[in-house]
Amino acid sequence: MSSNTTARTARRRTLRLAVAALTAAAGLTLTACSGSDAAGTKAAGNTDMSTVAAESSGTGSSAGAQGSDAQAGPGAKADTKADSKVDAKAGTAGKQSGTGHAAGGGKAASPVRTQPLVDGSKAEIYKLGEQHYRAKIVSRGSVLATLETNQHDDGLDANDMFVVLTLGGEVHSWMGGGQTGPGTFKLAGGWTAKVTKLGELRYRAQILGHEGAVYATLETNQHDVGVDANGVYIVLSNGGIISAHE
Repeated sequence: MSSNTTARTARRRTLRLAVAALTAAAGLTLTACSGSDAAGTKAAGNTDMSTVAAESSGTGSSAGAQGSDAQAGPGAKADTKADSKVDAKAGTAGKQSGTGHAAGGGKAASPVRTQPLVDGSKAEIYKLGEQHYRAKIVSRGSVLATLETNQHDDGLDANDMFVVLTLGGEVHSWMGGGQTGPGTFKLAGGWTAKVTKLGELRYRAQILGHEGAVYATLETNQHDVGVDANGVYIVLSNGGIISAHE
């Protein structure tokens, strides 16, 4: 083989190797590019997801709050329903109570007895419960006043007629004998009353025994009061007038 032929063959081989190298390099470049794109896309995807996650996290806090609200919402609705049920039950109970009260009122519609009073009027006495009585002062078909005991006696100054309704449902009435406080006054049965003024239409009377010990305290607050002091009936009016009767 001539030297020229050998040289051409060598050049061809070199060209082939160069092309092969270029092809391989291009392939590597494409692969690298593809890998970079994929990695970039993946990275971008991760970044986007991170951003979304962060946004979701932020929204999620807000959504979490909303979610909490949303959860609280139905819960609240449930509670509201529960409350409604409770209220409904309470309402029903109230209605039942009201009905019971009406029924009680129905029973109390007929007085247990009627008793004449010293001024010619009468007291209609109703039993509402244990030691719970009501007395209506009636004159010529009209109710002039009402007394009611509920854990304590009650009293009334009705134009100088004094009335006491006791826890046992007894009514006692008398005329006159009133003394106007403030001051200290001797009462029937050996009692002493120390009357003090606390305010407008508000007086207090301490009922003192023989040795000065306080047996009872009466206090008006816009209305008269009364007490049964061992068979001595005492009324203190909201005007500071006190009267007693055996």
